[in-house]
Amino acid sequence: MSLITLTTDFGTKDHFVGAVKGAIYSELPDAKIVDITHHISPFSITETAYILKNTYKSFPKGTIHIIGVDSELSIENKHIALILDEHYFICPDNGLISMIASEVNPTRIFEINIHDRIESSFPVLDIFVKVATHIARGGSLSVIGKEIQSYKKTIEIQPKVNQAQTIISGGVIYIDNYGNVITNISKKIFNEIGKGRDFKITARRYTFDKILNKYNEIVNFDSNDIRQFDGNKLALFNSAGFIEIAIYRSNLKTVGGASSLLGLDYRDTVTVEFFNELKPEFTTLN
Repeated sequence: MSLITLTTDFGTKDHFVGAVKGAIYSELPDAKIVDITHHISPFSITETAYILKNTYKSFPKGTIHIIGVDSELSIENKHIALILDEHYFICPDNGLISMIASEVNPTRIFEINIHDRIESSFPVLDIFVKVATHIARGGSLSVIGKEIQSYKKTIEIQPKVNQAQTIISGGVIYIDNYGNVITNISKKIFNEIGKGRDFKITARRYTFDKILNKYNEIVNFDSNDIRQFDGNKLALFNSAGFIEIAIYRSNLKTVGGASSLLGLDYRDTVTVEFFNELKPEFTTLN
């Protein structure tokens, strides 16, 4: 049985997702289709990369991932199929793969060239499905295109470090269903640059000098009323290993989320500043 995942910005109101699934089943009646999400913000490759980077490894090797975000064919936005970490990805060559493949390089990459045989204004339905079902039947990638050695690179998901190794400059790459704000600053780079030093995280006018590992670490469970901690802001390393700014037990309909309450949005700057020894306000002059 073939396992095919779908990640798109189509939403679920219109017919697009249903049409893609119907086309897959027409080609492979025994296919297993898994929706990763169809609610990517329109054309957001950074959001797509974050979700897929933290999802695909949960699927078995050999899974085929169709990615329908910013997928219209153009000279600047070609279509590719590739093998990465023993998974297949079918997607536009718009920089998405360089974000997913920041730690693992693709094994083989092919530029899809079956467009001259299939005229389409809906490439996910007409092109990507054909490629996915071809792979699922055991077909070779060389049949659907020519092998290439490179793909479009983007460093948008990568934070910057200053020359003195004291400041990591990152930004917001994703806002989740709770309004929590995910940055592109990973625990790995935080530890590599920080080396245990004191630090200050700055996001707009808000600062944090502690990073939690769980949301409820902010709660004093000896308190008579633990509900008093609801709505408090915090920073933590989330399950994907990135610094996240959150509101404890946020509810977008009542308390609100970190994005709305702190005024943080996609691409807003978030920095981490490290101090060599003591924080400046505690140093003394001789």
